Amino acid sequence: MADLLSIGLSGLSANKTSLAVTGHNITNINTPGFSRQDTIQATRTPQFSGSGYIGSGTSLVDIRRSYSEFLTTSLRSSTSLSSDVAAYKSQIDQLDSLLAGTTTGVTPSLQKFFSSLQTAAEDPSNLPARQLVLSEAEGLSRRFNTVYDRLSEQNSFANKQMGAVTEQVNRLAGSVARLNESIAIAQSNGSQPNDLLDAREEAVRQLSTFIGVNVVAQNDGTQNVFIGSGQPLVIGSNAARLEVVPGTNDPNRSEIQFLVGASRQTITTQVTGGELGGLLRYREEVLDTTFNSLGRLALAVSDQINSQLGQGLDLKGQVGAKLFGDYNAESLARLRVLPSSTNSSNASPILNISNSSVLTTSDYRLEFDGSNYTARRLSDNQQMAVTQNPPGTLSFQDSAGRSQGFQVVVGTPAPAAGDSFVLQPTRIGASTISTVLDQADQLAFAAPIRSGANEQNRGNGVISQPTLQSTGSNINPAALQAAFPPLTLTYNSAAGGFDGLPAGATLTRVDNKGQPITPAPTSLFEPGQQNNYQLTLADGTSVNMSVSGRPENGDRFNIAFNQNGVSDNRNALALVGLQNKQVVGVDPTVTGIATGSSFTDSYGDLIERVGTLTAQARQDSEATTAILKQAQDNRDSLSAVNLDEEAANLIKFEQYYNASAQVIQVARSLFDTLIGAFR
Repeated sequence: MADLLSIGLSGLSANKTSLAVTGHNITNINTPGFSRQDTIQATRTPQFSGSGYIGSGTSLVDIRRSYSEFLTTSLRSSTSLSSDVAAYKSQIDQLDSLLAGTTTGVTPSLQKFFSSLQTAAEDPSNLPARQLVLSEAEGLSRRFNTVYDRLSEQNSFANKQMGAVTEQVNRLAGSVARLNESIAIAQSNGSQPNDLLDAREEAVRQLSTFIGVNVVAQNDGTQNVFIGSGQPLVIGSNAARLEVVPGTNDPNRSEIQFLVGASRQTITTQVTGGELGGLLRYREEVLDTTFNSLGRLALAVSDQINSQLGQGLDLKGQVGAKLFGDYNAESLARLRVLPSSTNSSNASPILNISNSSVLTTSDYRLEFDGSNYTARRLSDNQQMAVTQNPPGTLSFQDSAGRSQGFQVVVGTPAPAAGDSFVLQPTRIGASTISTVLDQADQLAFAAPIRSGANEQNRGNGVISQPTLQSTGSNINPAALQAAFPPLTLTYNSAAGGFDGLPAGATLTRVDNKGQPITPAPTSLFEPGQQNNYQLTLADGTSVNMSVSGRPENGDRFNIAFNQNGVSDNRNALALVGLQNKQVVGVDPTVTGIATGSSFTDSYGDLIERVGTLTAQARQDSEATTAILKQAQDNRDSLSAVNLDEEAANLIKFEQYYNASAQVIQVARSLFDTLIGAFR
């Protein structure tokens, strides 16, 4: 009877535990990361009798969790990837709406500005039309400023979010370290602490939503967690920390540092995966480039408009005033150079824009070793050739000999050996553009030089209005008036050219692109067709014009300073022509072929790039969401609690329990019968 009783008691004990484990499964169905547990039974060692071995019941050998390292690792990596894409997409969706919006983008303001110029060019003496140009210029400046502010807000949000995410990373890393310690102690007793293991797996999974992790299991049951390029975030029961600090060069651009004890390491460029990786990837791939592209466009608009206005005359006969502010003002030029916080000197160089047309959208790093300057372009890490002319003024060229469009003036105090600087030629361009002209009559819509055929001419020769070749500086009305007092060209049919050129002047026949015709034509003038010329005076002043028709010998053509160009709109038309002129991103090494893009095309390229990246992010989001769901479903198919299955187990184990109790009842009845036989 004792054997039967022992067998019944073993079954009773085993099924009681099975019922408890089943109940534990059911009550934790909504616990994140919980893995279903099963009881593992084995028969006890049988006892030998004369007739053979007789079983002695069952024993509970393990409570095992339904777990797969492969499925868990797959879920962890899918979670990290999905969080990365989600963070990236949430930011780029906002940027795409901002740049491409009909009310928030720059394109509508650009179109309104050039439309107002077109209207003013039709009646250049109309003051209300001129005033509209000033109003639209102000609107364009503010639109650039507003878009920059929105980008700056995104940058500030990214900085704050990075801080919040690193706090979560530190909290979860601490949790993993504490769980590691508890698991190591529990496992030293020879059993698996299932619930602690689940808690740790869930903590690591949550950690992967914030940052990409690599987990390495140890023999004592602990897990070491690594981030970035192998930085140990958790080693056993010890956890390192992440900290968000202002950037070494740019305090508005936060960086991530890895802290172990008193040691610090900047790992911003090494962090991947999770929400933190998505934010950093968006900032690196999209936000920085957008800042620079928008700034380059603002600088080009300001430079081209101001330069063209400087080639004309206003209603008072004065050289045109600047419509937009001076982007090379020292206060602005100094903001483009960011000294490293580790520099040993107080050197504060300034960066001046020398040619807005050839600017790139990259930042640069300048370093000084005590005797030489070295620089590289950060967008492609290409080394730049640095030259000084004059000493203390640095110019930069890439490997193809292309100028980068800016110069750095070192100034005093001079940098010390080991000092470094980040150069940002275009970063603040959109924030600093402003409209400074407030007098409509100061808009230079008239060209400085005019021409005409003498009224006494006998032929039908026609001279076009001359175009003054820009020297890069504003015109000098006094010098032009002295150069063209007026200048009279007299047609000489016998010589096939023109007389009356002043001393030192040359008249060259050129093609439609303004290049001298080679080989030189035998006759300077061909009657009956358009003849293009470049007139260059002794002082270097040069104008382009054309003469057509059939002039008679002795016919005169006058070229004079446009003293009162009230009704002249040629410079206004040149301003309108800037809308479609390729003046952004020009390759200065290419001649004969137009390179670069117009204002509208340049902004369109930015919208297209951001739009393409946005579409790609949306596709990535759909794909990673599907991958994450599949990984979660695969894990759940093995480890999740199934209520139907657990309910069936409850009934099964209840029946087993009742049956084991019945075995005990039978053993008791037999024992009572046996005792009764001896009475």
